[in-house]
Amino acid sequence: MSETITARRAATTVVAAAVLALAGAAAAPAEAATPAKATAPAARTSGTAGLKGIDHDAWLKDVRAVVDRARPYVAERTAHAEGRKQAVVLDIDNTSLETDFHWATVPTPAVAPVLELARFAHERGADVFFVTARPGVLTPATEWNLRKVGYPVDGLYVRHLPDLFQDVSTYKTAKRAEIEAKGYSIVANIGNNTTDLVGGHAERTFKLPDYDGKLS
Repeated sequence: MSETITARRAATTVVAAAVLALAGAAAAPAEAATPAKATAPAARTSGTAGLKGIDHDAWLKDVRAVVDRARPYVAERTAHAEGRKQAVVLDIDNTSLETDFHWATVPTPAVAPVLELARFAHERGADVFFVTARPGVLTPATEWNLRKVGYPVDGLYVRHLPDLFQDVSTYKTAKRAEIEAKGYSIVANIGNNTTDLVGGHAERTFKLPDYDGKLS
């Protein structure tokens, strides 16, 4: 992947996340005292197109096809954990949250098939970690959003100095290694960009569609 494409994706993510932070900062304090309930994603209009002109329903269908392959593997690996620490690692933008389709919506809706998988894994004893290229300043708004739409959040990794100057794939690989160092086996690593998945430190990777870089 070229540096130009990577930079463009990073810029899109930061712009979308900045909107989330500004709006979420106003909403989050009122909700923070009440634990978030697992809520279904907001209703969506059929045929809605995202920032890059990608049809929302077609995208969700493609996402569902990948998650349908991941779920049996997660089920198999968590069936006989026998006290071992297991984890699922998720990217956030256009993997866990519909960032490019609801960039001005607060909270940003969950990607329904991924939310279902995260809950399924968590119910079976796996912890759910999020590794994102978002900057650390967005941590409170990001965690609030994830919990508000129903995700279990056992860990959230964002970029601080000097991580902000690292290649995204290098940074994300290092964070998965940190999770493993805590004694976890990462049974599934899920993201929509190659930079979310390369570098090892996961038993299986599952790539969601990004349509040749059109989704951040």
